[in-house]
Amino acid sequence: MEIIKKQNIVIQNPETKDFLADAFYINTDKKLPLVIFVHGYKGYKDWGAWNLMAEQFAEAGFYFVKFNFSYNGTTLVNPTEFDDLKAFGENNYSKELSDLGLVIDHFSKNPQVDAEKIILMGHSRGGAISIVKTCEDIRINGLVTLASVDSLDRFPKDNGLEEWKKKGVYYIENARTKQEMPHYYQFYEDFKNNEHRFDVERSMEMAKAHVLIIHGTKDEGVSVKNAEHLHVLNPNSELFLIESGNHVFGAKEPWEENILPEDLNKVVEKCIAFLNDKIVHE
Repeated sequence: MEIIKKQNIVIQNPETKDFLADAFYINTDKKLPLVIFVHGYKGYKDWGAWNLMAEQFAEAGFYFVKFNFSYNGTTLVNPTEFDDLKAFGENNYSKELSDLGLVIDHFSKNPQVDAEKIILMGHSRGGAISIVKTCEDIRINGLVTLASVDSLDRFPKDNGLEEWKKKGVYYIENARTKQEMPHYYQFYEDFKNNEHRFDVERSMEMAKAHVLIIHGTKDEGVSVKNAEHLHVLNPNSELFLIESGNHVFGAKEPWEENILPEDLNKVVEKCIAFLNDKIVHE
């Protein structure tokens, strides 16, 4: 079964700026359920084993899309490196939700997509962004969170916040690239100006979609308590824990093998079974 891969499609967002997306799907006359993968903080669409994950979803009969947020620090020319740290520092949740909305609009109109079956799948911070979008967009009827945070209020506190306001920027080192990643104070201002919209707890409680929450029990980046909390907020959701799983389910950058790591493979198999049961064959 041949997988069609359309990579580095340019998406134009007049509210932000141009960014890139990929689509993986099989050649068929049937309309396919749309899965949109939302990367997390310091993430991008081609990180690690995400391409292998995309292929597995395509083989299972999904139209799988992944994309780079317009202000994630990558560029149209170099989508796998943080070449534009200024853009990274100018990112905020409003821009990410705008980009995600445009991705939904763009691919839901594709003639091979079943616009009645739209699923968001977000990793880490992308999970929280997906929860908020699911709450506010009635087209979305499936939501999968992978190692998701349970709040978007993830900023310096007290003195750290005052220092950030005074300096206008703070930096976090990227452990892999050793780059100093800037965060400009506008990020916090955007959050405060839209605090109700960015309330992940409220959004999770109100989400009408079928929800699957996946988390590793040994996640070093986002505690598994976040997943347990999200499940309490939406009791109709399903919680699936990967025993001893880490934040990226055994993947890394670069991923040089041609098969998924064991834990990420478990994640993908669970996602496909859940979506087939709740959405594809309902």
